[in-house]
Amino acid sequence: MLLLFPPIAKPSEPPAGIARLSGMLQSYGVRHYLLDANIEGLLYILGKPLGKDILLDSWTKGAFHNLKKNIASMQSWFAYQNQDRYIKTIKDITRTLKFLSPQGTQIGLADYSQEIFSPTKSSDLNAAAQEPEKNPFYPYFSQRLRGYIEKERISIVGISLNYLSQAICAFAIAGFLKKEFPCIKIIMGGGLVSSWIKTLQSNRIFDWLIDSFISGPGEKPLMDILGITGKKAFFTPDYSAFPLSEYFSPGFTLPYSASSGCYWKKCAFCPEKAEGNAYCPIPNTQALKEIQELTAKQKPSLLHFLDNALSPSLMTAFSEEIPGIPWYGFARITKDLGDFDFCKHLKKTGCIMLKLGIESGDQRVLDNLGKGIDLKMVSLALQNLSQAGIATYIYLLFGTPAETKESACQTKEFTIQHSQYIDFLNLAIFNMPGDSQDFLSLERKPFSAGDLSLYTDFIHPDGWDRKSIRFFLDRDFKRHPAIARIIQNDPPIFTSNHAAFMKFQAVKL
Repeated sequence: MLLLFPPIAKPSEPPAGIARLSGMLQSYGVRHYLLDANIEGLLYILGKPLGKDILLDSWTKGAFHNLKKNIASMQSWFAYQNQDRYIKTIKDITRTLKFLSPQGTQIGLADYSQEIFSPTKSSDLNAAAQEPEKNPFYPYFSQRLRGYIEKERISIVGISLNYLSQAICAFAIAGFLKKEFPCIKIIMGGGLVSSWIKTLQSNRIFDWLIDSFISGPGEKPLMDILGITGKKAFFTPDYSAFPLSEYFSPGFTLPYSASSGCYWKKCAFCPEKAEGNAYCPIPNTQALKEIQELTAKQKPSLLHFLDNALSPSLMTAFSEEIPGIPWYGFARITKDLGDFDFCKHLKKTGCIMLKLGIESGDQRVLDNLGKGIDLKMVSLALQNLSQAGIATYIYLLFGTPAETKESACQTKEFTIQHSQYIDFLNLAIFNMPGDSQDFLSLERKPFSAGDLSLYTDFIHPDGWDRKSIRFFLDRDFKRHPAIARIIQNDPPIFTSNHAAFMKFQAVKL
């Protein structure tokens, strides 16, 4: 069996999903292989020669001349020691990708687009599968997959599709397999596939191409497909098959999920709630054991928790049993973060950054959204974390049905008042889940023409539409000096994946 992660997603760390599936297959003695076609495919594109007839300006010539050095600096501490250097490195690599992308295609470090195909249209994904040779990664994946299949006699290929930026390439790969090796069984799973299945029942559209779709955590469904019988519930991920030195991070970043779903699952805008996903945590003792085993084996520089929100009980367990390496992840603002001693203990366990979804500076909006947080507690938590030496990556959400222009201004004032405690900001405009039951009274309209779109647009009751919000953010919110300073800290493209490195660039992780 071959488990594959397709282009394009941020190439800062290996894919966690197929690493955990690998752990499961290993435990049952199933021969299998892992292929991160994302990092390999990206390096393939970056290694292509530029056409001789292309005229280059001085910036582009310099970007190509320094390409190998720029890639190496992203894989070491060099780029991260100076923010201007880091930004220039990212811009130069992005520039080379622009000129290496075929006409009508745009390949980025974290995105992918192709004019003739839309990832939100099933007809276009079917077309991408029927014409895989039109994909710019085709020379890479056709040769790579032929080698695997013919040498190792692969009979099943599992494709992990998590992001829209991967969809077109994932279906081109599936189409190639179907054409060249029609006897191979193709399985597709991952976060995006799970959303499609639970909200759109779109798996029926691809019956000709995909043999099995998997929704949610893949261990048990894959065991059923393979005819494996066993009662073991948790499997330690295995990252040893990935090219760990080639990812765009200074040292190996270990991605780890201590749970699937969300333990809160009450926020009105939450896809986990809309899709009805169950919360399935790994027992704290098991999670700590796995982390200790992985860190001893792989010696990572940084631990990245992928959970929708780390449970307070797990963070308490960290305070009692130190994982041993720097770590960061999402957390809810609870009374624990209002305790300065708890925050100090988190720092001692290696916590260097927490990502926190505050969403709004208006308590009425928070209550309407079911966030379950109090702004007084938020204020105290931000101060405690800052004083403890833990960076904060704050997420704000504008344009929810309960928000007004006045509410947005309150969010701005809250941000200004707490700017000294905020290290990074992520500003988002609300997308309503297509099957959300929380806003049934609102008039809805299509978000896009695609039948695979997971979101819907709506008529805001106060006229606070997307155009008005963008104008407010660009002309008002972002222009305040205290906020502008924070926004300038955010690493372009890689955002939170590199934020910890940028914040602690002088610290040897």
